[in-house]
Amino acid sequence: MGRFSEDDLRAVVVKYEETRSAALTERDEQLRAFHAAGWRPVDLQRVTGYSRETIRQALRPEVRRATNASRRKTSPQPPADYRPYGYRKPYVVAETLAALRGPTEGTVTLPRHLDWSGQPEYDLNRSARLASMYKVVLTEASTVEDLNTWLDAELLRRLWPTLWLSPQLRQRWEQAFPELAATRSDAA
Repeated sequence: MGRFSEDDLRAVVVKYEETRSAALTERDEQLRAFHAAGWRPVDLQRVTGYSRETIRQALRPEVRRATNASRRKTSPQPPADYRPYGYRKPYVVAETLAALRGPTEGTVTLPRHLDWSGQPEYDLNRSARLASMYKVVLTEASTVEDLNTWLDAELLRRLWPTLWLSPQLRQRWEQAFPELAATRSDAA
């Protein structure tokens, strides 16, 4: 930390805050004086470049106090029974891994209900695109048939340790197929 101490740093911050507060007060007083002399808020905004809200708060200090007070309030807490979306999303899990007999090479185009990104083509010979397709299908499949059509059991086992999936989705699949969890242990 060199030749400066924590006290030096605190002093810089305190000085800035005092200066900033005094400058803000002075600016607001001057803007109110211009307004009292006949300047419209729109003209103050045009000349200074400040937003309409900044001018409004400068002309009406009670508005700034109320705005700042509302910002300091803590955000409301979710209801006690709230569950994040990942826990509510209806992920589909295959009935058996043996039924997963999807394509293993070439280029595939996923249907729109699985991939609406505008880039639904996947070159399965490129490992990054293959992993991306598996993530999309696992995350967005709405039926077991989607899984059986687009995933291959052997490729899924190979990719499983490296797929970036939500914890809830991964947990559901690993509960149904403990051999997938074992592939993650083997890869570690």
